[in-house]
Amino acid sequence: ESDTASEISFQFNKHKKTPSIGSHSSDMASVSSVSGSVLSVYSGDFGSVDAQGTVEFALDYDEKNREFQVHVFQCRDLAVVDEKKGRSDPYVKTYLLPDKARMGKRKTSVKKRTVNPIYNEVLRYKIEKMVLLIQKLNLSVWHNDPLGRNSFLGEIEIDLASWDWSNRKLNWYPLKPRSLSAVNGVDHRGVMNLSIKYVPPGSLGKMCPKNPPSGEVHIWVKDVKDLLQLRPSGVDSFVKCYVLPDTSKKSYQKTRVIKRDTNPVFNHTIVYDGFHTEDLKDACVELTVWDHEKLTNHFLGGIRLGLGTGLSYGISVDWMDSTQEEVAFWQEMMSAANEWIEGLLPLRSL
Repeated sequence: ESDTASEISFQFNKHKKTPSIGSHSSDMASVSSVSGSVLSVYSGDFGSVDAQGTVEFALDYDEKNREFQVHVFQCRDLAVVDEKKGRSDPYVKTYLLPDKARMGKRKTSVKKRTVNPIYNEVLRYKIEKMVLLIQKLNLSVWHNDPLGRNSFLGEIEIDLASWDWSNRKLNWYPLKPRSLSAVNGVDHRGVMNLSIKYVPPGSLGKMCPKNPPSGEVHIWVKDVKDLLQLRPSGVDSFVKCYVLPDTSKKSYQKTRVIKRDTNPVFNHTIVYDGFHTEDLKDACVELTVWDHEKLTNHFLGGIRLGLGTGLSYGISVDWMDSTQEEVAFWQEMMSAANEWIEGLLPLRSL
């Protein structure tokens, strides 16, 4: 089942754009699923042991191969999960936050019956350095259970923007109790599952009948999880979309309303054309989720996809305020033309 795809045309001027709007409908052949998210960092934790011990690892970035490398060497003095048998079967898991489906997750092998495991394994990420520098590395240690009832043993989180990249040596770090800052946050409003793509002007070749004369930004709003429930019956939600700085009524698009569901599936795509590559630095895609009622709609949360510079075409604007996760998502789209970029982003107050 799929929703319509709306196409909107924009002409970008230096400080504002004048919309020329047309629309069409089309069916999308398939709906791709996204596995994993920032919410799955702690998925499967059934244990209640206290975090203890240390982990030894090193970080490096291979400029030639554009590869981020996490060299996990060993752990010491981990917590014992099975008290009767005095046993833990530990492995190390890493995420790049904000997680982009499976792209963000790596794991070492499992070492059985030890609280001092030696791995000497390198976990690798193919990622551009500029995207890496606005992400965080979450490294956690887990006990592996045959029935999938894994237990959390401790973690460390590193802000890669402030990391000393000249430090390539193995170093010891204390394992800490879980940090919910990357998962729940203080103002948890739900998580949006979406994909975006940038098609540069003429990039599909002269023989392609759908080759755009101007650049296009494709936005595929798939679903939203864990919306705020304002009424006992649930929430009747829909998504609005603008490409700022244009806020005219003629330029905005919205999905259909999904009734009585805090986990609505929209599967709605919007195509904005009239983009030139340089416009991506000054434009911002604003997606907001609303609860629909007869008299008034209630704001539930939103995201803003852009570079978060505070400026648009040289003018200071308050809406160019993208978070680190949103900036990373936008930059990944800019660096991977004609490719769908998948992500799950937390909704926030705007």
